[in-house]
Amino acid sequence: MPDGIEIGVPLSRREFVRLSGTGLLALGIPSQWTRAAVEAEPGLLGRVVDPTLDIFSRPSFASEKRKTLWRDDVFEIAAAWVGDPIPEHNRTWYEVNGLGFAHSASVQPVRDMPNLPLESIPFGGVLTEVSVPYVNAHWRPRSDSELAYRFYYGMTFWVTGVSQDVSLQKWYRIFDDKYIYVYYAPAYAFRPIPVSELIPISSEVPPHEKLVEVDLANQWVNCYEAGRLVFTTKVSTGRKFGQDLYATPSGEFETFRKRPSRHMAAGNLASGFDLPGVPWVAYIDEEGVSFHGTFWHNDFGVPRSHGCINMTLDAAKWLYRWTNPVVPKAEQEVWKGHGTSVRVA
Repeated sequence: MPDGIEIGVPLSRREFVRLSGTGLLALGIPSQWTRAAVEAEPGLLGRVVDPTLDIFSRPSFASEKRKTLWRDDVFEIAAAWVGDPIPEHNRTWYEVNGLGFAHSASVQPVRDMPNLPLESIPFGGVLTEVSVPYVNAHWRPRSDSELAYRFYYGMTFWVTGVSQDVSLQKWYRIFDDKYIYVYYAPAYAFRPIPVSELIPISSEVPPHEKLVEVDLANQWVNCYEAGRLVFTTKVSTGRKFGQDLYATPSGEFETFRKRPSRHMAAGNLASGFDLPGVPWVAYIDEEGVSFHGTFWHNDFGVPRSHGCINMTLDAAKWLYRWTNPVVPKAEQEVWKGHGTSVRVA
């Protein structure tokens, strides 16, 4: 965050989208701060990702607390503001229509974009992403069936079939790539990802001229083509959970294995995680350390992970498309043993 920004200065529309993780920040495109007050893009919502979220009268933790929201509450985002100088790594606050201000760390920017269900699913399945704030997945294609998971905006899944319940609602059959389970969820909540969004970026650049640098001290990723910076974004790397340290390893690596969706799970209730549908995964070591999209926090710039490199959804998708090897459009994974060079220091 640039120095000298006043508390309570609203952001331009362009800067807001950059900070929200749905636009330019995710693409690493720099933009300038402005003091002009503007609104957020129409239709942009916020989902609470932590157990609770306090709403304040000003973009400051020192101001009056007006209300508390709960996990998975969804609200309209009116604007983004530069707030308190603490925490230094994330001074972005969201203006909540009619309520006040919420710190962005606990808010996932989302949209509510239902889709027309596909009538049939081709052999091998269709890669999709959740396009609504959240949707419940069940063990059978009916709403009164036992709940399996709650899926969130931006999660990616392979849909392998479609069915219809007695109320004529369409349900997608969703393949779990870790446990080989099958879930069912309302089809309207999933957007088939077109091939145009999977086309490799800068494929004409020789592979040896691409380099990803992970700056652990500053929690930043920079991407280069022949020494020229082409992409930059904040990230969150490994940290300590309780007595256990999950540090992101330093050294020289390659993005040797990639997949557009992965169910990641490990550990126990205290220090573990269970996250289906993690999007845009690019592995750099055999232990499972990877770049990937993140929907469970919006607090990039500080260590938050179990060793992986957490990125905004759009940033992870950009990196996935830019790095080698290329995952064929109908494949769930590619594992070449080599890929784009990664330097972590």
